[in-house]
Amino acid sequence: MTSSCRRPEHSAPPDVFYNEAEAKKYSQNSRMIEIQTQMSERAVELLNLPEGQPCFLLDVGCGSGLSGDFLSEEGHYWVGVDISTAMLDVALDREVEGDLLVGDMGQGMPFRPGTFDGCISISALQWLCNADKRTHSPPKRLYTFFSTLYSSLSRGARAVFQLYPENSEQLELITTQAMRAGFGGGMVVDYPNSSKAKKFFLCLFAGVTGALPKGLGTETSDRAVSNQVQYSGQRCRFKNMKGKSAKKGRDWIFEKKERRRRQGREVRADTKYTGRQRRPNF
Repeated sequence: MTSSCRRPEHSAPPDVFYNEAEAKKYSQNSRMIEIQTQMSERAVELLNLPEGQPCFLLDVGCGSGLSGDFLSEEGHYWVGVDISTAMLDVALDREVEGDLLVGDMGQGMPFRPGTFDGCISISALQWLCNADKRTHSPPKRLYTFFSTLYSSLSRGARAVFQLYPENSEQLELITTQAMRAGFGGGMVVDYPNSSKAKKFFLCLFAGVTGALPKGLGTETSDRAVSNQVQYSGQRCRFKNMKGKSAKKGRDWIFEKKERRRRQGREVRADTKYTGRQRRPNF
């Protein structure tokens, strides 16, 4: 679990912590943008949306719209909700394609029943586990959020939350309130044996319960062990790229091809030439 001494939700309420200075980081810090994009891509993969079909999605805790940018690139339409006006101002300055709404997720989602085909949320859900006011009750606020979200989703839709749980009790609190609201599903953990690459995704089903997706790096085969080692090396190489886009790297190409194989798509076999940089032509 994430160390509690550095958790932002212990510093101040989200609308206070994400001020103008903090919000600017989400449009200027290349590493932060890279991580946000990668987690958004994984969340959309877990949504299991129909291939080649535009969907109407909800982004809870949308912030400056980095996740929304990925949704737009994938051809989807989206609405973003966030409590921080400073973050939403950055999103407006960046001219994101989605619609933006100021709102406290703990007070519920103000949308008509069956509005959305899916929901994603990156690094926001754990904020509901803290009582920032005397009147705040984390279990009640979580239940209010999940119950109104359940109503706003079409039947059979999924909601995927990437979160940083503080401890196992917090995970149990979140999942219990989600199940009380009617959701099925559970927790998907990517790279559970890695201290740095480990990521938690709460994958919820509205109405129709499906098989819970497997986390990345959880296979027991030799190939899975190889993938975990490759992922660790990939993170080290990203640190040495000094702001360059990860999408131009060899590791990103391998990761993208592996993701498409899991989706059942036809992908060319890997060779020693895959992702190799070519010399410039003069």
